[in-house]
Amino acid sequence: MAESAALLVDEVLPEQPIRQWVLSFPFPLRFLFASRPEIRGRVLGIVYRAIATHLVKKAGCSQDTARTGAVTFIQRFGSALNLNIHFHMLFPDGVYVDCPNGAARFRCAKAPTSAELTQLAHTVAHRVGRFLECQGLLERDMENSYLASDAVDDDPMTPLLGHSITYRIAAGPQAGRKVFTLQTLPASDELFDDGVGKVAGLSLHAGMATRADERKKLEHLCRYISRPAVSDKRLSLTSNGNIRYQLKTPYRDGTTHVIFEPLDFIALLAALVPKPRVNLTRFHGVFAPNSRHRALVTPAKRGRGNKAWVADEQTTAAERRASMSWAQRLKRVFNIDIETCSECGGAMKVIACIEDPEVIKQILDHLKHKADTGGPRALPESRAPPVGLPHGLFY
Repeated sequence: MAESAALLVDEVLPEQPIRQWVLSFPFPLRFLFASRPEIRGRVLGIVYRAIATHLVKKAGCSQDTARTGAVTFIQRFGSALNLNIHFHMLFPDGVYVDCPNGAARFRCAKAPTSAELTQLAHTVAHRVGRFLECQGLLERDMENSYLASDAVDDDPMTPLLGHSITYRIAAGPQAGRKVFTLQTLPASDELFDDGVGKVAGLSLHAGMATRADERKKLEHLCRYISRPAVSDKRLSLTSNGNIRYQLKTPYRDGTTHVIFEPLDFIALLAALVPKPRVNLTRFHGVFAPNSRHRALVTPAKRGRGNKAWVADEQTTAAERRASMSWAQRLKRVFNIDIETCSECGGAMKVIACIEDPEVIKQILDHLKHKADTGGPRALPESRAPPVGLPHGLFY
């Protein structure tokens, strides 16, 4: 995930203002999207077109002469390890306008207001509801809407999904009850609705943005929204063997932790696993792989619009990805520098790559034995090669 976030900033997202749009759904739609990924993909297309149209109009352009794009991370989890399918969408804060010379010029758009977010949420809710009705997945009466009886596949995972979405215990003697929570802070009356549009259970937020020169902040944002579901740092065991998970942000009622029995914890993890062959990162508009505008707007300049890149497609996939060595990627993604000595600051080079588990174990065991018996030996001072020996030959 960390590598994908770094590559996304380096090769896809342009050096323009980028805004994060977060859309969450009511419980019934989360349940539908978890069991029917193909429906979730169609709904994502509806959401993208609604926001893209808003940006084009906000920039004072028409859809014939301007276009935008987005990268979407489909998250499946909430802060309490509950199943919460929602979209994190990274849009440029503006649109690309066609130029006579074939280039694309960026035109900024102002940040959305709370009223505009509410109107957008209303548009999305209306279009998604109409789509689900046409698909026979949603039924309406005079008072409310509800999923059709055949909207969800009959699958053994269905009960686990339902319990995880509604914060209930799925397995064990306490099945069906609310998840046990631990409140260690007083309740807060502070409102958190500024800059959020809410309609019919949908919530649209667009308060996080980065400037064109804030590439490190953008990468931090990409790492955050592509993070794994479970944080090891917030996971611990209680004295009676239950699993305690600390919330990233306390709830308004003061809840800071959730407690799970071991069997229920396994059920929660099972509910968070996506179905096989389902892509949770999507590219839209000018960032889509087959877009003829991709090469014009992305830092890597790769795409159908770049004739030089198309002509170079005869090279292997490994050669096309060789812009960084694996050592450079270690430093870029994980901040591990193996080319610089941590003791003297001198340059280092790789002399061997050991992959055999048995050899690795022997080396580690030898180092551990050496440390246990005499402690780590101090490194000798660096010196020049002995006279008469060629440089680079060491004994």
